[in-house]
Amino acid sequence: MGTRDDLLAAAKQCLAERGYARTTVRDIVAASGTNLAAINYHFGTRDKLLSQAMLESSATAVQAILDSLPADDTADPAARLRAFLQQLINSFTEERLLWSANIESFVQALHSPELRTELGTAQGQARQALSHVFDSATPDPAVGAVLQTMIGGLLIQWLIDPANAPSAETIAAGLRALAEGLAAA
Repeated sequence: MGTRDDLLAAAKQCLAERGYARTTVRDIVAASGTNLAAINYHFGTRDKLLSQAMLESSATAVQAILDSLPADDTADPAARLRAFLQQLINSFTEERLLWSANIESFVQALHSPELRTELGTAQGQARQALSHVFDSATPDPAVGAVLQTMIGGLLIQWLIDPANAPSAETIAAGLRALAEGLAAA
């Protein structure tokens, strides 16, 4: 790997171990075996490096969840949704610091138009990927939007109060009840 890749790998490691706010340039330099000037040369700032690392780490985590779903698009949509939600919840608990860092990056975006733009682009890509959850041949952008919205709320609940956060079954049952209520209206 080159210096840029070493820095990204180190930043990802630091995010997973320390979170966004607690990762310093010294942490990244120590983990990468590079120097401070390399961060400035390749990324400009610590925040730009951490943002890139966060975007890549989050995308990798979500893609791993999508890849873990049964390959058969004809599977029961409710079962597929429960499997997706359960894998998501597993990721939230197993990679808690990564997901905490993800939330911290959104707070940082409130103060950085550039980061806000990057995160907005990444969210659009996530919605597109999530639109394939039920049918890879015929993506549904509305499904992607709903799933992305649910992920944010579910993530916050699992980070703040995991003992009382909803299970995959509870969310699926709630969505079923909402759909039935909307269909009856």
